[in-house]
Amino acid sequence: MPNLIEQRFSELRQAMVDVIAAHASLCEDYIDKSQLGARVMTALATVPRHQYVPFELQQFAYEDVPLPIGYGKTISQPFMVALMSDLLDVSQEHSVLEIGTGLGYQSAILAELAETVYTVEIIEELTSEAQRRLRGQGYTNIHFRTGDGTYGWAEHGPYDRIIVTAAPELIPPALLQQLKAGGKMVVPAGLANCQKLLLVDKDIAGKVHMRETIEVRFSALTSTH
Repeated sequence: MPNLIEQRFSELRQAMVDVIAAHASLCEDYIDKSQLGARVMTALATVPRHQYVPFELQQFAYEDVPLPIGYGKTISQPFMVALMSDLLDVSQEHSVLEIGTGLGYQSAILAELAETVYTVEIIEELTSEAQRRLRGQGYTNIHFRTGDGTYGWAEHGPYDRIIVTAAPELIPPALLQQLKAGGKMVVPAGLANCQKLLLVDKDIAGKVHMRETIEVRFSALTSTH
């Protein structure tokens, strides 16, 4: 029976990847490409999303929708995870800072793509649960911290890539400072009803360039200040 269940989840996961591919082609005018990168799509086809949602919601894990994970937080829509990961353009030698661990699905995708992932979550219970789930899936290249993500994680910076999975009104200065010259950041930003997904590039000279992609709706980035 367990094998049949995992086979069914595998089929649903592939169907999810097909939906993401179709969704990407419809967004070509906004993201300047008709398909997402092969490494990202392979990661999506590999990582078992049902392991990163509450047990009672596993049957919905491969629907292209966000799902609640407790504490007023959600796991992002699979297409959004795919798009943000693709825009981030992660290479195998990169160190990545993730702000907003949740239950660890985006962390797992990043761990498939990067050398090292540093992930920060403000809710201690989510940090603990994400660590349990990710360690259970065999990931050893992810490091966890409970804290205010608006301050980043300076001790391990600067980072090749930074991804933020909740929306600040403005990009926190600490995150811009912790992005390497030549690095990229993907972050949703703006007021609750007027958010855009931003691609931030820092050139070799340290100058920051920003490009808006699509309109999005994320929960606000929680801060202690």
